[in-house]
Amino acid sequence: MGPRQSTLAIGLIVAASTLAVMFGLLVGAKPLSIETAVRVLLAPDGKIESILVWTLRLPRSLTAAAGGAGLAVSGYVLQTLTRNPLADPGITGVTSGAVAPIVCCFVFVPWLSPVYYPFIGLAGGLAAASVTFWVSRGGQGRPLQLALGGVSISLFLGAITTYVLLLTGPQSASLLFWLAGGFQGRTWSHLFYMLPWTIAGVVGALVFRRVIGMFMLSDHAAAGMGLQLSLWKPLILILAVIPVAGVAPIAGPVAFVGLAAPHIARLIKPRGTGWEIGLSAALGALIVTVADVVARSVAIPRELPVGIITALLGGPVFIYLVQRGQLTLAGETR
Repeated sequence: MGPRQSTLAIGLIVAASTLAVMFGLLVGAKPLSIETAVRVLLAPDGKIESILVWTLRLPRSLTAAAGGAGLAVSGYVLQTLTRNPLADPGITGVTSGAVAPIVCCFVFVPWLSPVYYPFIGLAGGLAAASVTFWVSRGGQGRPLQLALGGVSISLFLGAITTYVLLLTGPQSASLLFWLAGGFQGRTWSHLFYMLPWTIAGVVGALVFRRVIGMFMLSDHAAAGMGLQLSLWKPLILILAVIPVAGVAPIAGPVAFVGLAAPHIARLIKPRGTGWEIGLSAALGALIVTVADVVARSVAIPRELPVGIITALLGGPVFIYLVQRGQLTLAGETR
């Protein structure tokens, strides 16, 4: 697929995401008509419909789109860095590493400002990923080694999180909903809180797309092309964890997006690493936005956690990809 076709594909996916955001303005405990939503979107008047659109639904949908884009790019970078099609923020332990210390801070250090949570999540995610990569021989072992290492780290950190939840008492219900992944009640402040981290991850991946592309080669080939592995591997790992550090405090762990979106993007076969990153971001935004709309519309007036919906949507897609054959980083099966 050439640059023109790749641009068209990204444009179509972004348009679909925009339609999902617009549809999200209509659904909820109080449904709105298309005419009403467009009217208050263009000319807010402070009435209940305007509050629903501008205060509750629009920032929530945009936050979901930004979070999905960040998680998808994080998964793409992790898969490329490890040359492992099974890598993603969940399987490599990055998500659990980010979530567990945030929960501990919320319970044991309640006076700590949430502004510091992304930095805490970044440190925890890096630590968990480093242990996982060590178990899988620097990410160069077999996919099974990475998966087992990541699952082991995730289970260990999940046990710590569960124990801390048992100590919370009345707060456990809200924490459990957050741990299932969701965007309920997210406002403009949450979006602006998350956006710098997501932008840093996506833009950083695009800026360093050539370096990331070199990691698809063997270490010897990359080093032969002048890449300093001891310098770039840690930097690219930090780049992969940054979006998760920003998304986790706002939405909790959102499953399958970082695993499925990059593979779907590769199946479209764009030309070049930069186009794959752009497609992954667009697909991640679309998947999470649609999942958020489904989560708040299938059980009105109650809501389901978005993490459950992304797992239900992404699980069958990924099973289909696996059934076609062994997944590769080229988006082909064999």
